[in-house]
Amino acid sequence: MASSAAPAIKPGVAPLRAGEGTSFLLRRLHSLSGIVPIGLFLLEHFISNAEAFKGAEAYGKQVAFLNSLPFVVGLELFGIWIPILYHGLYGIYIWYRGDSNIAEYPWSGNWLYTSQRWTGIIAFAYMAQHTYYLRFTGVHLPDHPMQAFAKVQGEFQHPWMIAFYAAGIIAASWHFSYGLWLFAAKWGITTGETARRRFGYVCLALALGLVSIGAVSMYGFLKAPRLPLDTGVSESIVMK
Repeated sequence: MASSAAPAIKPGVAPLRAGEGTSFLLRRLHSLSGIVPIGLFLLEHFISNAEAFKGAEAYGKQVAFLNSLPFVVGLELFGIWIPILYHGLYGIYIWYRGDSNIAEYPWSGNWLYTSQRWTGIIAFAYMAQHTYYLRFTGVHLPDHPMQAFAKVQGEFQHPWMIAFYAAGIIAASWHFSYGLWLFAAKWGITTGETARRRFGYVCLALALGLVSIGAVSMYGFLKAPRLPLDTGVSESIVMK
């Protein structure tokens, strides 16, 4: 007579859990916020920054255009800052509660899980520094957008900041692209191993494309002659 006992789970491999109640809702919101609005903002930001390759005037005009949008402060607050804070801080909480077991179980899933957590931390730190420096120190770029190119160039005078920008671009590109793959799997968009594998190639191409766009943007700042920052337009930053 065949045994009806359930097959044993290999030690160290935790069963998948969908989550319950509030935890399930928060994780779903965390997953969704990484695509909308954060992912859309990331794509727009990469494309806008690529204007730096055309020079200071083109970049300044792009900054001026973005700051001329109606309700720009509300769009930034509710469409960028609050979602990023929630996604980043709750992501850290998920990481704190998780266990990747890379040393004992070096499988691709564990490595991808860990890379997603670390790239998220790096990207979050990069966005915090980037936003603070450009938005809340020195020249107020919403009022003086043509100073934006020179202000970024000022940071690039420090080799460690160039390395930090490069790391932030790579981390954000990977985190978003793999997050998109996870989103499609979790929300039932890609069903079956074949669909997930094929979409994985698409997401890998997206990550490489974003890194390339980021590299072009950085090259635009680095190749151009250093522009002086007009400190005469510096002012105390006040939210408007």
